[in-house]
Amino acid sequence: MDLEHGSKVMQICAIQMTSSTKVDDNISDIEQQLLTLEQAEQQLVVLPECCLFFGGKDLAQLTLAQEHQAKGSLRVKLAALAKKYNVFLVAGSIPVLSNVADKFTNTCFVFSPDGEELTSYDKIHLFDVAVADNEKNYCESRYAKAGDHVSVVNVAGVKVGLSICYDLRFPELFRQLSQQGAKIITVPSAFTRVTGAAHWQTLLQARAIENQVYIIAAGQEGVHLNGRETWGHSMIISPWGEILTQLDTGKGIICAKYQAEELDKVRKAMPVATHNRFKNKLMSYE
Repeated sequence: MDLEHGSKVMQICAIQMTSSTKVDDNISDIEQQLLTLEQAEQQLVVLPECCLFFGGKDLAQLTLAQEHQAKGSLRVKLAALAKKYNVFLVAGSIPVLSNVADKFTNTCFVFSPDGEELTSYDKIHLFDVAVADNEKNYCESRYAKAGDHVSVVNVAGVKVGLSICYDLRFPELFRQLSQQGAKIITVPSAFTRVTGAAHWQTLLQARAIENQVYIIAAGQEGVHLNGRETWGHSMIISPWGEILTQLDTGKGIICAKYQAEELDKVRKAMPVATHNRFKNKLMSYE
């Protein structure tokens, strides 16, 4: 059913994980959460960033991409989950070998309940920062190649915009997604414990409020094999900025309802999109 023109609502969900360096173990963890889903006519499930491999050395992501490039087996496994559990699956991100030597893209794939690959998105903003945690310094660009396009996909008649983790700090991307019609924006992430505690919730609510969209944020959580600590606190936020549901720590799944009528109500009450004088132009200054 086209949810934009029907009376049905969509169940929207986020899975929180503590992913390891063993792909099959991570697949099993995802499946355990999908098994708990209540049946619904339409379901959209979001996985975290690096859902199938996390906690190893940065070079290991490149090696994984090289090993799976020819047969695309990581994508095959994820597509099979979408089909088996009859869900639209926003598959967080996995490493995909790029056209640049010794570089991969941190890529999010979206699969239909038929197991069809609907679209993909390569993370645009790479995490090259110093943080006061166990890791101290992050340089995602050492082995990753930045994406160069935004992605909006039709899911049962609802346009869904894609982002990944550090993208959250760049409101220009979210504005582009909303201007392309997104009514839901997904944020698969692996926020560090330090930056997560400081900014995660604030940024998510800001992106929801300023774009009047549902935000589905699925995070990694806990201490991983390489000592990296991730923040978790997966949450689903309404277009009014309300936290509809959240999971602070541990593995699990959270769900809420996407309701087109509620989104339309917010946008009609406060029509910021039509009031925006910066849309598609620059203001001049004396």
